[in-house]
Amino acid sequence: MMKKIFLTLCLCIISIGNANAYQLLSSKELGKNDAKNQTVVVKCTTDTGKVSNQTCTLRRYAKCTGTGTKQSCNGWQPWQDLRSPSKKYSDWRSAASACCRAKGLR
Repeated sequence: MMKKIFLTLCLCIISIGNANAYQLLSSKELGKNDAKNQTVVVKCTTDTGKVSNQTCTLRRYAKCTGTGTKQSCNGWQPWQDLRSPSKKYSDWRSAASACCRAKGLR
């Protein structure tokens, strides 16, 4: 019985440790003609797992040429945290995690 309780407790700790550090609020893609941008807004969570009122806004851009159906875009640039746009991230989840950690949250 004690082994089952210990195993269950360990699994709970592991799953809590791997929990997402944010809650996705919105995602949108905008753009016409020469550029597109994609913005993601996430809400951070506290160490206890409660949703905080602090948010992170993340954005990436693609430069485009042409018009209408002949428009081509050269690929998305890395994600940026709008608080510190000099830092680049390969995906929005890692950018969200870094932004929330910088605020002392998850």
